[in-house]
Amino acid sequence: MNLRAASRLVLMPAALGWLLAACQPQAPEEAAAAPAAQAPAASAEAVADEPALDPAAPADQATADAAPEQPAETPAPGEAPAAPPAPAAGGVRFATEGEHYDLIPGGQPFEPLEGKIEVVEVFNYVCPACAMFQPLVNTWKARLGPDVRFTYVPAPFGGNWDPYVRAYYTAEAMGIADRSHDGIFKAIHVDRSLKGERGTDSAQDIAKVYAQYGADPAQFASTMASFTVNAKFGRAKQYIAQQRANSTPTMIVNGRYRIKARNFETMLENTDRVISQVRAGG
Repeated sequence: MNLRAASRLVLMPAALGWLLAACQPQAPEEAAAAPAAQAPAASAEAVADEPALDPAAPADQATADAAPEQPAETPAPGEAPAAPPAPAAGGVRFATEGEHYDLIPGGQPFEPLEGKIEVVEVFNYVCPACAMFQPLVNTWKARLGPDVRFTYVPAPFGGNWDPYVRAYYTAEAMGIADRSHDGIFKAIHVDRSLKGERGTDSAQDIAKVYAQYGADPAQFASTMASFTVNAKFGRAKQYIAQQRANSTPTMIVNGRYRIKARNFETMLENTDRVISQVRAGG
């Protein structure tokens, strides 16, 4: 995605009142009966109605079992969400359990750390909140230190979410995951050439979009059902269950710290706090 397209994803919600409304899995019967599910009712602290990525085409949100853990904050009218500030020079901004993160009992990293600090984003392409978060993640990722390893883990929450877990790992196996990542969000939420939660996308439908990034469509579709992709799908599902990541986007550091936040900017700021604390031996 070029800078203009990325800006569109950030600025369009600002014009409508930008909010953090995490996507959550559908119950199995809901996923089968209602591919385009309605959003949950808003509570006093959390607003569940999510701004559209395109004013002519409101984005759908998966039905939640409960209100999102992270309540929403609304910026001043006309104010675009700012990129998160860099950590203060020369000091560690310490994180507090219960305020900036929840400690995961028995949590393990997704990959062996090997001297790195691991940051995982649990996401899914069908999630509108993840699509809005992505431009900020791109900016934030670019300034991570060499001791930090950033990893996407796609969430297999069932229904229309699952083909996109397979698509991500197929793209990864073919070496096109990085360059196609923003484009798949755009295909679902801006161009609407893929349905995401609004309907059912076949492996062939998804493969046609990945063909724009160099994939052979027939090979891509068949690889989505391969043993290798099945194994990665199962591993992602197990990790997400162990980490109790019940919504997307969710940030997890070293498999132990599940980040708490009220909006996208504070999610990244709090991740920075935890990274700094881990780096300092905390």
